[in-house]
Amino acid sequence: MRAAVLHTLGEPARHSSHPDPEPRPGESLVRVTAAPLVPLDLLCASGTSYFGPPAVPYVPGVQGVGRIESSGALEVGTRVWFVTSAGMTAGDGSLAELAAVKDEDLVPVTETVEDEELAALGLSGVAAWMSLTWRARFQAGERVLVLGGGGAVGQAAIGAARLLGASQVVAACRSRESADRAAAAGADEIVLTSPDPEGLVTRLTEACLGHVDVVIDPVFGDTAAAASQVLGEGGRLVNLGGSGGDRAAFSSAALRSRSIEILGYTNNALTVEQRRTAINEISRHAALGELGVAHEVCPLADVEGAWTRLASGEAATRLVLTPE
Repeated sequence: MRAAVLHTLGEPARHSSHPDPEPRPGESLVRVTAAPLVPLDLLCASGTSYFGPPAVPYVPGVQGVGRIESSGALEVGTRVWFVTSAGMTAGDGSLAELAAVKDEDLVPVTETVEDEELAALGLSGVAAWMSLTWRARFQAGERVLVLGGGGAVGQAAIGAARLLGASQVVAACRSRESADRAAAAGADEIVLTSPDPEGLVTRLTEACLGHVDVVIDPVFGDTAAAASQVLGEGGRLVNLGGSGGDRAAFSSAALRSRSIEILGYTNNALTVEQRRTAINEISRHAALGELGVAHEVCPLADVEGAWTRLASGEAATRLVLTPE
């Protein structure tokens, strides 16, 4: 088969021939139709993640959409969304024509959302939905602040918050281009985090009408620290990434006086059933045009260029690779 194959840690994957996967008991063979290239793929392939360096060569790709080619669990032709542990454990992933996937990691999809749209949402949509509903214990009528609002998780969180009944959704973005994506996702107000970081708390407070109940934070760093100062009584900040830095300073007085919670989130903590339920929810809303993230479809043959663009920050939107 043709696949994106990583031969050297820290370098881009290249489009080349690779042996067809051979499913083991409890696995199905999936013909991949769309798979996103995401930061986790690059992190695993760098050899510097906490999972440890993966053995090379291997096929990256931690998620995808496709059709069942052979299976003991599902009918041939069933459309599925799936996850893999490529780069985290031994084995190949989704950036290929074929993928061997554990049966428990397959989610049949009956909604009419396009494969590329669902692939773009994928785990970002799951993270947005579950960080709100499960980790933040969001209640309809609460006010939500989404950091990194122009990113894939941010866009999904904005859309999810609106669908779940937020009274206001404010997005914090680093650039005008990110702000445009956040606005398209449904943000009521947008605050630029640059070029005046010193005044960020004031701008966030004004945009959030004094306080916010929930902060969804894929950024961390100074932006998360500023956002924590806008949380009201019983407010919750859910962190699910560190693109803005690995450390943030929080005020003990603010945390204690307002009973604020700083919570961590990872998709890896979800049960199979939680993940399946979240995919069903986001695919339903995506099919209705109510949820989505900006994305660009690229042929799998161009994976090296897509990889380089993502690594350098030149990719403004989610990149979705298709074998055809």
